[in-house]
Amino acid sequence: MQAQSTSSAAHVPTQGVDAVEAARSGVSWGAILAGAAAATALSLVLYLLGSGLGLSAASPWSDNSGVAFGIGAILWLTLTQLAASAIGGYMAGRLRTKWTSLHTDEVYFRDTAHGFLTWAVSTMLAAALFSGVIAKMTGTAVDAGAGVAKATMASGAAATAAAAKDNGDSAGGNPLDYFSDMMLRTDKPDTTGGSADLRQETMRILANSVKNGSLAADDRAYLASRIAARTGLDQATAEKRVDDVYARSAAAAAKAKATAKEAADTARKAAAGTALWLTVALLIGAFVASWCATLGGKLRDGVAHVSHR
Repeated sequence: MQAQSTSSAAHVPTQGVDAVEAARSGVSWGAILAGAAAATALSLVLYLLGSGLGLSAASPWSDNSGVAFGIGAILWLTLTQLAASAIGGYMAGRLRTKWTSLHTDEVYFRDTAHGFLTWAVSTMLAAALFSGVIAKMTGTAVDAGAGVAKATMASGAAATAAAAKDNGDSAGGNPLDYFSDMMLRTDKPDTTGGSADLRQETMRILANSVKNGSLAADDRAYLASRIAARTGLDQATAEKRVDDVYARSAAAAAKAKATAKEAADTARKAAAGTALWLTVALLIGAFVASWCATLGGKLRDGVAHVSHR
């Protein structure tokens, strides 16, 4: 009778522990949040260190130095993910509650899940805190390429609006000023006071022709007559000057457009490469956090076992 009561008394606490374990969630959010906070803080420290070492800014516009900075930034980003995820995952596994009456496989799964959740929370915190940094890394190249393209288009298609606003007050502000001056070159002094208006009109005609890709016959004849009157050249020579200058301005516009397209393509490739390597680094961080959480969980259970002894 005494042996049976002793056995029954010893079994009751076990049933109570099992019931509590079954009713309790398997997620230790306190440990997860602690590990995520540690990982985010370490990421901030390593980012600041990388900024000081010049490893967090890569320029896609330079040649050799840009490649070196890009490799350095990738390596530093990967190292940051490895260190931060390892610390966060280990702390989550080590600080969790001890799970009783669980199979080893279940404990391993829970530790892995805790490490992954720690990485996920840390990544979201980092995205919220460093959103400007991430946007700069992935968007600077694209924005720069778009800026070059817009500037090129403004020099050609929007030259008419710029000329109307400037009214000739900002000399050298529009690229077509040079070609307008080239058409109106003369050794005769200007005594009429209409050079500014003539230059603006010439620039507007030239800008519209470059935009449309051809110089209309009536515009050609009109420009030749105005140039002949302004410079003293004969009509044939004036028309030849119009053709030559238009050809040069059209070639310059085509070259600028090709350069902008090439720059935009280079920027697109740089942005795609940055996003790809960022994804790889984050996936590595997820794996390391999950693995280190299992290590911390094993040590947690081992320490608890020794203390109960």
